[in-house]
Amino acid sequence: MAFARGGSWRPETAAGYSEVSAPFALVQEASHRFALPVGVTEGPVKQENFMLGTSTADQVKGVLMLQGDALCQADINLKMPRNNQLLHFTFREDKQWKLQQIQDARNHVNQAIYLLTNRDVNYQFKTGSEVLKLMDAVMLQLTRARNRLTTPATLTLPEIASSGLTKMFTPALPSDILVNFYINLNKLCLTVYQLHALQPNSTKNFRPTGGSILHNPGAMFECGSQRYEVSHVHKVECVVPWLNDALVFFTVSLQLCQQLKDKLLLPSPWHQCDCVLLLVSEPQVSQSFLSVLECSFCSSFAHKPLSP
Repeated sequence: MAFARGGSWRPETAAGYSEVSAPFALVQEASHRFALPVGVTEGPVKQENFMLGTSTADQVKGVLMLQGDALCQADINLKMPRNNQLLHFTFREDKQWKLQQIQDARNHVNQAIYLLTNRDVNYQFKTGSEVLKLMDAVMLQLTRARNRLTTPATLTLPEIASSGLTKMFTPALPSDILVNFYINLNKLCLTVYQLHALQPNSTKNFRPTGGSILHNPGAMFECGSQRYEVSHVHKVECVVPWLNDALVFFTVSLQLCQQLKDKLLLPSPWHQCDCVLLLVSEPQVSQSFLSVLECSFCSSFAHKPLSP
């Protein structure tokens, strides 16, 4: 895809709608990576199986089945450290676990696309300030989308214990096991907590633990009338390639929006630069690479590997 940027970019000069087509193209690419249906005419999202990396001493192994923003199956083997007993759990057939982080990120991307497309293709921006306002709004949505994937929610252990996730499995999870799924960057993570029930006459100083992404052994909490202490923590994860692609496109889109803002704000001779920006998607190479050719007067980078 290609588009030309020409003429003066003084704030008081009207600009064509094509000026924002580069960020729009990249935001669209980011949206396509999520592959979630938004209309009745779209087919079902394909299911993908991911093998979880092994934890210390192979305590936890498993396979996760992801379908868009839904974890539709989890097959987990857990070796209990005290007696080496092997426990096996799977999702009930009537259950799916929605990954809210993916859903929220997609919603923010859709909002960015709406902001970039709710004008006629021949629309002329009245002032540079109008373009700046649009870029700020788009960048806000893209930043929120990226943050939802890079910043998992901090949860307390009682929140994890009372979540619907505890009722997803067959056979039912023992009362001394907690699990949590979340997205961290381009990885789908599973954390398994093994608990030790504290006796009412325990001499341990009970200190409830606050919210955290990952709780450590020794963390304490109360659920109902029972107090618990975390005895073991196992974290395993798998890489989801299309999440990495989405993060790359978020980063490049934000860079292009910022470049457009900089060109509007900086004094001449930047405003006098006539340049052509060519964006080329190369299917024959890794999707983590984006080829960019730009006028060397504005900025210059070509065939540069980009990462989030």
